[in-house]
Amino acid sequence: MFQSRVVASILKRNKAIINSLTSNLRGTSSSRCFSSSSAYAPIANSFARTSLFGFRSLPKDHHVSSFRKMSTVASVGAEKEGLKLLVTAGPRAQKMVGIWLFGSAAWVFSMVVLGGVTRLTRSGLSMTDWKFTGNLPPLSDEEWQQEFEKYKQSPEYKRVNKGMSIEDFKFIYWMEYAHRMWGRALGVMFALPFSYFLRKGYITVNLGLRLSALFALGAGQGLIGWWMVKSGLEEPTSEYVDPRVSPYRLAAHLTSAFVIYSGLFWTALSVVMPEPPAESLAWDQGAAKVRRLAIPVSLIVGITAVSGAFVAGNDAGRAYNTFPKMGDVWVPDNIFELKPIIRNFFENTATVQLDHRILATTSLISICGLWWWTKKLDVHPAIRSLVGATFGMAALQVTLGVSTLLSYVPVSLGTAHQAGALTLLTLMLLLTHTVRKPSISLLKTLPQVAKIA
Repeated sequence: MFQSRVVASILKRNKAIINSLTSNLRGTSSSRCFSSSSAYAPIANSFARTSLFGFRSLPKDHHVSSFRKMSTVASVGAEKEGLKLLVTAGPRAQKMVGIWLFGSAAWVFSMVVLGGVTRLTRSGLSMTDWKFTGNLPPLSDEEWQQEFEKYKQSPEYKRVNKGMSIEDFKFIYWMEYAHRMWGRALGVMFALPFSYFLRKGYITVNLGLRLSALFALGAGQGLIGWWMVKSGLEEPTSEYVDPRVSPYRLAAHLTSAFVIYSGLFWTALSVVMPEPPAESLAWDQGAAKVRRLAIPVSLIVGITAVSGAFVAGNDAGRAYNTFPKMGDVWVPDNIFELKPIIRNFFENTATVQLDHRILATTSLISICGLWWWTKKLDVHPAIRSLVGATFGMAALQVTLGVSTLLSYVPVSLGTAHQAGALTLLTLMLLLTHTVRKPSISLLKTLPQVAKIA
């Protein structure tokens, strides 16, 4: 009874004020009206005083749910004003979309690793035809024999695998089949949640356009893969050359996979971490200095990875299996034997391997310099740890590369080296994303120095 009288008293005293406010708040937010219009300042103050008096008279926790709703609306408005979020449907939607995108990126990572195994086991040319939707594998001895007869017509069988048994053929066939179907499964796994999140309204226009572009690139990746394989089914120009896919097409296929992975990983980070870890202006200034070096170092790492694709395409890892010299010399004499000279950087085994050695060493030295430079700066502990992890991964990747070369490219080490390249690129992406510039609204709230407990 007492509560109803208090509420009635409050509503009666504020009836005129509420009517005035509601008539002027249509189509605009309350925060904008109170902050931008001085004409309503007396009304706002009166409303605040009477409301505060009334709330004090109410029982405890009576207005908690209302305050929660008000704070939620206010926070969403602040986020929209200070930062363009990719997912605006709340924390739960952010988490769901983030998990989906990280899962998709991990799937692409596994595709790259499986592709490396397929290449190193010389399984990529075992299937001599291709359909966009895929087809069932051979299920009977007769169907297996038919596929084997197709493979026997290929240059690889005639020059490399002549006399291969059907059991050996089944192994390389299953490797290539698994690689293709794993890619198609990725397309389905990406498309279904994408459609669901679009229907739920979780995805903004900006995010939708970005993901649509990545999906289109992923669909085109299958075409690029077949375009690559088709080059290996053609007769080589010389009888002394083993059949293999075009290094240009292999580089395009692998680079495209790296671009898709990078796009998914970066987008996932932007969804779950819309702001960088900046707890003070001093730490933000330190992050800005790291950013100036992290971006060019990331480019060097990316170029090194692409050069590795040309090493794979030219089978250059099986030549000059010594380190640090290439044979008995530092620089082979035949690095510019092809004409025009530009062809040597993509088709000459000696030049391609020398380039990769130089770029890998440059990457390691650059990351080492970044680590040394960061030690002198006042930065967030997460950035310092991330730079240290990147330096450790770079050293491990160089060690894997040298071990792979000296061991004449075994499948295990070759696969680990390819996975290491993508892992190093992942850490550089994470570092670059972590040191990016925070929003203006966040900068306004930062203290000069971080409070460390």
